[in-house]
Amino acid sequence: MRANFRSLFIDHPASVGETYLQHFIQAVRFGASMLLGALACFLHAVVPRICATTASRTVARLYDRMVVNRTRARSAFLTASTHADSLAENI
Repeated sequence: MRANFRSLFIDHPASVGETYLQHFIQAVRFGASMLLGALACFLHAVVPRICATTASRTVARLYDRMVVNRTRARSAFLTASTHADSLAENI
């Protein structure tokens, strides 16, 4: 039972360097942005003059948030943990 709970709620968020709550908040924000981008696409389909670049800007912003920022955060974490390990070895 405990392993099942862990696999459902903890493993994936931990794999991307987040707690469950942090991951929940990010996923909700990400989903809301996707919904707004989808709405912009539908409006653009009906009236091509409006929301001409909204969907592409939304995709670029979401990509930056998910991939680029996560890579930066992971690099910073690895650098900090390597530095901490180095300090611990010298004590």
